[in-house]
Amino acid sequence: MSLKPYQHRIQKCTHLMQAAGFDALILTKPANMFYLTGDGRLCAYAMVTVKGEVALGVPITDTEDVKQHAHFDRISSFDDEVGMIHSIAHNFSHFGITKGVVGLEYAFLPQPRMGMLIHPHAKPEAVSAADCTPIMSELRIVKEDSEIEAMRKAAVVAVAGMEAALQAVREGVSENQVTAEAEHAMRQNGAVDFYRSYISSGPRTGIAHGLPTLRKLQKGDLVMIDLHPVVDGYSSDMCRMACVGEPTDEQRQAHDLFAEALQESFSKVKTGVGMMELEKTMHGVLKAAGHEKHIFGPPIHGIGIEFEESPLPPGHAFFHGEKEPPPLKDNVVIAIGNCGIYTGDWGIRIEDTVVVGADGPQILTDYSRELKIATP
Repeated sequence: MSLKPYQHRIQKCTHLMQAAGFDALILTKPANMFYLTGDGRLCAYAMVTVKGEVALGVPITDTEDVKQHAHFDRISSFDDEVGMIHSIAHNFSHFGITKGVVGLEYAFLPQPRMGMLIHPHAKPEAVSAADCTPIMSELRIVKEDSEIEAMRKAAVVAVAGMEAALQAVREGVSENQVTAEAEHAMRQNGAVDFYRSYISSGPRTGIAHGLPTLRKLQKGDLVMIDLHPVVDGYSSDMCRMACVGEPTDEQRQAHDLFAEALQESFSKVKTGVGMMELEKTMHGVLKAAGHEKHIFGPPIHGIGIEFEESPLPPGHAFFHGEKEPPPLKDNVVIAIGNCGIYTGDWGIRIEDTVVVGADGPQILTDYSRELKIATP
């Protein structure tokens, strides 16, 4: 990507900073650094001033690599945490910031790292700290065309992984082996990372986030396959179901019901819709069919650089340090289907990545939602 998109993002960022009364931001969350500079990694930081100046601090081992990828005005290197603290202090001095407010990512930072960034050797005494999480969420919530194109690529990769996983489902194969086939196919088709692959079977499909184990698939097992490949820095989110042999009537009915609820939610996706309306639509179909006690979690979340990000339903947003989102705008991207039906003995979930538009949804992960019947 050229420098122009990053310059535009920094400009938008400074406008929000001015409105919120920030003199600078110090970002350590890789997703936020990536969005504003083109590079995001652990053990690094980006300082953005209200004048639009950008400084990066990175491990000395990574300096040349960062220079190849990032947009910045100055870069400094350090070889340990003490060096990082001094690097931050030098940037405050370089930019002439001796008082005011610095924004920190409260929802991301654990207490020890927060302590590093507000250490007396890191920031001037007259600079206070405040949470800048809402600013970064507002910046990232509406996707640019280039971001949606990256997510479109990630969706194609997710389909390749799903096809490989479904083909691998059979009696005697482990969850881990199914995962290996899915992730190999996704790597082969361009994925550079994954936000975990949740692949579970049998009673483990009743787990909200079923990481794969060495459990071997048995005849009659449902298999839940939830994939999140990353391509060009952006993710997609896709979940489908399979069964080793014939499912029970109850399982098939639950699967068909969930697919119906998903389709009903798709029909409501349009510019101006609220997250709560979408949530009530999906939950409403499931509750009307008698599954009120089998629903866990919100059915919708935003997706982009991270596989789960703003916008989030109000209750979920609170626990992520986010604000309740406004009605959805054009080019907001969401994943629908996250809630699942969890009976206690087994679970059902189907999930897709969707772009919000004035004329309705654009489904990026548009792949068969039929329950795959695998030969035992």
